[in-house]
Amino acid sequence: MRLEDIGYTFKLEKFRMDNGLSSFEVGRVIAEHKERYIIRTAIGEFEAEITGNLRFTAKSREDFPAVGDWVALTTYEPGFAIIHRIFPRSSIIKRQAVGQYGEVQIIAVNIDYAFLVQAVDRDFNINRLERYLTICNSSKVSPIIILSKTDLINRHQISEIIENIKTRIKNVPVIAISNETQDGYDAINATIEKGKTYCMLGSSGVGKSTLLNNLSGNSIMRTDTISRSTNKGRHITSHRELIILENGGILVDNPGMREVGIADSNGGLEITFDMILSLSENCRFKDCTHTNEVGCSVLDAVEKGEIDGASYENYLKMQKEKAHFESTLAEKRKKEKSFGKMLKDYNKRDIKQKK
Repeated sequence: MRLEDIGYTFKLEKFRMDNGLSSFEVGRVIAEHKERYIIRTAIGEFEAEITGNLRFTAKSREDFPAVGDWVALTTYEPGFAIIHRIFPRSSIIKRQAVGQYGEVQIIAVNIDYAFLVQAVDRDFNINRLERYLTICNSSKVSPIIILSKTDLINRHQISEIIENIKTRIKNVPVIAISNETQDGYDAINATIEKGKTYCMLGSSGVGKSTLLNNLSGNSIMRTDTISRSTNKGRHITSHRELIILENGGILVDNPGMREVGIADSNGGLEITFDMILSLSENCRFKDCTHTNEVGCSVLDAVEKGEIDGASYENYLKMQKEKAHFESTLAEKRKKEKSFGKMLKDYNKRDIKQKK
């Protein structure tokens, strides 16, 4: 297999040569299992670990390899390798880590397009779609909305759902599919380009694994039915994995996400709710919160029906989450800086005493 078949580009090769990495093997992380990585290279697949130096210098989880990363590695027999360097990333899809304030969880890296998958029978929620969109916009990843399980409702209901989406979400493709009949698969296949990397974001039980199996032509991921007692999907996909599709596209499957916490630092929220951002420039006060101020153009637009009320409420909720995440992150960095200074001062005193 050629590296180009799994997304290697001239830009990556230039980085390799410019940084003196020509003596190393190059590969892409296709799976991760508790800091053990499966790397696909031109000469085969290897199980790998990172060097002690990479581990020591890592400041956060983002400094560790993730599914989709390109890495420089040394290979050994039998099938083992050591990762020495992570190549620059073109994109990082991440969310706020569940139950860990101020921490982020990387979903996938070097992604070109994200399939936002929701089942029309039970999982459909435009607020959640706007959350996924914010994650994509923050990561500079192009979103494509996939509505699954369309065989469970009638065509009129499908059209109504699509119309509701387009009322709130502009300029994002919407594809309705059935994994049972494969209706809509032609439209999905038409969006998949050879050498481009895609990922799937969605809750458990919406049909992501079945979609992946059908697109790949193989039963790669185990699938299961919805739990009858909870009407929720069982977590079948337990890890992230990168798979080559029949038409040459590259797809990362992810575990289902019940929580989609916002960890936006690149203006994703403003892109998702661009109409609110645009109107806010006309507010009477520059620091308008768009909640109760006199002369607020956003509130005026909501009252007139120019902005969907539910979308507005969703924006406020995510804006509050973003502010909380940023303040928590700032506080965490402040504590780390103080601890680092204290440790540095302690080491200086220790050296003086030894002299």
